[in-house]
Formats: sequence, structure tokens, C-alpha cells
Amino acid sequence: MTFTLSAPDRVETAPAELLDADFYAFQHQLTATEQRALAGIRRFLDTEVRPFADDHWERAESPRHLFPRFAELGLFGNAFPETALFENSSVFRGWVAMEISRADPSTATFIGVHSGLAMTSIAVGGSPAQKAEWMPRLAAGELVAAFGLTEPGHGSDTARGLETTAERRIRQDGTDEWVLNGSKRWIGNGAFADLVVIWARDVADDQVKGFLVRTPTPGFVGTKIERKQSLRAVENADIVLQDVVVPESDRLPKIHGFRDVAVVLRLTRADVAWQALGVGVGAYEAALAYAKARVQFGKPIASFQLVQQKLADALAGITASIALCMRVSQMQDEGTQRDHHSAMAKAFVSARMRETVALCREICGGNGIQLGSEAQYDGQIVPGYSVARYFADAEAVFTFEGTFDMNSLIVGRAITGIAAFV
Repeated sequence: MTFTLSAPDRVETAPAELLDADFYAFQHQLTATEQRALAGIRRFLDTEVRPFADDHWERAESPRHLFPRFAELGLFGNAFPETALFENSSVFRGWVAMEISRADPSTATFIGVHSGLAMTSIAVGGSPAQKAEWMPRLAAGELVAAFGLTEPGHGSDTARGLETTAERRIRQDGTDEWVLNGSKRWIGNGAFADLVVIWARDVADDQVKGFLVRTPTPGFVGTKIERKQSLRAVENADIVLQDVVVPESDRLPKIHGFRDVAVVLRLTRADVAWQALGVGVGAYEAALAYAKARVQFGKPIASFQLVQQKLADALAGITASIALCMRVSQMQDEGTQRDHHSAMAKAFVSARMRETVALCREICGGNGIQLGSEAQYDGQIVPGYSVARYFADAEAVFTFEGTFDMNSLIVGRAITGIAAFV
């Protein structure tokens, strides 16, 4: 099913399924139709994703069987105007990203790479022919996309240090093609993607350009990164490009340098702030359920003052993060959002997320380091809801789409007018 979200009327009362962690009822600012749609997405995630997330996490495998269902819900249509979700507010799309991450941060990352980074790259930089070729199939979940920017030696300094090269040459029939050489690292979905957006530096003019690389293409090798301890169900890859030939028709024609790449990152960085919020919400809900069910000294630990203090602190961080996410998404709709606005949101919310998951793991004690939806202790069935998974996944979310330090320095540059990192 897909959601048509066109009703303009705001509602003053929340539906019965309003998220408990939304302590100040920010969701009241969504339309009634958006609230119903969000509740439907939440039900799907709580029944089809969250109960099985631990198993996929432990096996380090993406839930590929659910990709068609994600497409039916419209979750792959956030990035471009050919789908209904794009026609609605960035605030609503942010809440959707939060809900997905609340259920499973790995699933949120997969969708964020596929429909966020990769599809936004095509939406921003692609030709009409490229959009017609790729967008419908990506939105339908028939194909999976990845985004290849980060390199083994370049993460924060990719804008200046990008080493992957693109060399233009003319074929015998007179048409242009490009030869790509280099390597990429930590590429989400890269182990099984059908299409990878590769960013490379033109050897002729030294400008960064974007290329749609179809897999498998001769010279393209993607190897799954093993032994990860965070976002394990995201199949990241090391990618090697050795004389990979890409036709001119697969170059993104509207990309004329890293400034255009930054447009994509600006649009998606706010979504990552919402994703970080979802990690915190998921951990908070798990810890709250555990505290109510876990009995020590003859009563639930939720009755203890120190546990209540931790829960209150966690909820305060979540509430402040919702406010920041809401405003940056509103600014995106208004057309006033700038890099430093997204950077502040990502830095602040991910920092609060890190504090929240630590508090929640602490509430769960030793049981907070074990995967599993429930366990039996002293004859009690106690919900676990895998705080351990949120705790581990938070570290990757804290780091990607710009580290805390780099995002803070982007804000610092806006404040002072002085760049501290170039």
C-alpha cells in the first residue's frame, strides 16, 4: 500500500497511537492524514521489522525479503518528485525516518542510503533520461542503490582529498566514455547494490563528478566488510574500481563540482538527525518497558528514584532533539536551510542520542548487553527489546554523515566566519 498525504487540515488532538516518547506532542503539528500514515508505518515496523531485527543484526544480513514491502509503503520515495511522499512536508518525512530508526537503525541506514543519498543524487544531478530509467525501479524496490563517496584515506576531508579519478576518452564510434580508478570504503548497501553512485575527480579539470556505475561492471569489485560491531545488518563494502568504463550517458550532468555534492549531503544530513533521534527513542522505549517489568527488592525498578532520574534525563534529551529536528525540517520546506543548520542538528541530536543509549543500557544492567526480545529471570518474563543493539548502533550513527567534530566546526565557521578545518 502507499499513502496519499494531501489533507491540509491540522488536528488539535492526537490519535490513540501517538508516540509516547513525544512528550510535548510535537506530532500534533502534522496533518491528520500524516498522523494516520505515520501510525500505519509504525504498526508495520513494530510487527514486521522490530521483532526480527536482532536476528538480522547478529547474522550481519540486511532484511532483503522486506524490500518490496518497504516500496509498497512508499519508504523508497522520499527523495524525488515522482512519488507522493516527496510532495509532503520534510517534517513528515523526518518523522518517517525516525520511526524506521526507532524500529531498527540498520534498516533506517539501508533506506537512508538507497532512497536518501543515492536517489537524491540522481534527483539533484541526473538528466530526465536517467531519472526515467532508474527512479521508478529504485522506488519499487526492484533495484538497490548505494552511494560511493568515502574513501579509505578520506572521510572528513573528502572535498579536498578525493583520490578516485575519472578520465574522459573518446571511443572509436566518436562517443565519450569515462574510465574510473580508485577505491571506496564503508559504502552502505555496496555489497549487493545494483547501482552505485560513484564520486570521482576529473583528471582534466580537477572537479568532482558523479557517475552511475552499474554492477557488475568489469573492474568493479565490492567486498563486504566483516566483523563490524555497529549497524551490523547494513552490508557495507570496500569497493575497488580498476579501469571501470562508464558511458557519458551515465555521468550525472548537473554535477559540476563538490558544491553540488554538498547539496545532496545538506538534504540528507537533516534526515540523519531524525535517524539519531529514532535510535534514542527505541532505546528509551526498551529501557522503560524493562524498568516496569524488572523486579528487584520486591518491586519494579521503575519505582526507584535513580532509575526515574535516568528515564527523565533520557526523555528530556529526546524532547530537545525533536524540537531541533522539527525546526531544521521546517527550514528545509521554507528554503532557508543551510549547511550549518543541518550540521548543528546532526551534531546535537547524535550527541544526545549517545547519552540516551548509555542511560538506557545502564537501566537494564547486565541484561542490557544481550540481544533478545525477552528473557526469564527468577520466574519473570522481562522484555529486553535489545537495548544492546541500539547502544552499539549509536556509535555508527554518531560518526557517519559528518562526525560530531566536523559538524561542530561547520557551525563554528558560520558563527565566526573563520574556517578551522581547511
